[in-house]
Amino acid sequence: MSKRGGFPGMGGGFGGMNINQLMKEAKKMQADMVKTQEELATKEFEATAGGGAITVKVSGDKMLKEINIKKEVVDPEDVEMLQDLIITSVNEALRKADSASAEQFGKYNIPGLM
Repeated sequence: MSKRGGFPGMGGGFGGMNINQLMKEAKKMQADMVKTQEELATKEFEATAGGGAITVKVSGDKMLKEINIKKEVVDPEDVEMLQDLIITSVNEALRKADSASAEQFGKYNIPGLM
């Protein structure tokens, strides 16, 4: 062991990196991730189903913002079809938001984050 502590040949830090430098990098990455998360939350993702009969919008933080239903698709005798179209379009919009999130946060390359 060296007199400074740590392991011999390691420069007194993690792979030669000063612990203060490591903390500075971690804080910068955390700030960048918060900024990315805030930017993503302001984006909207849209999906449609039934040839445009149903359109939904969700935010990047997965909040349902809007549902538009064309009048001609509303059939009291076939409520199940309307429900299926809504589910399909909401799930697709959420999938788009997840995909954008994975793309944005993938650049940070932190094991276990995504």
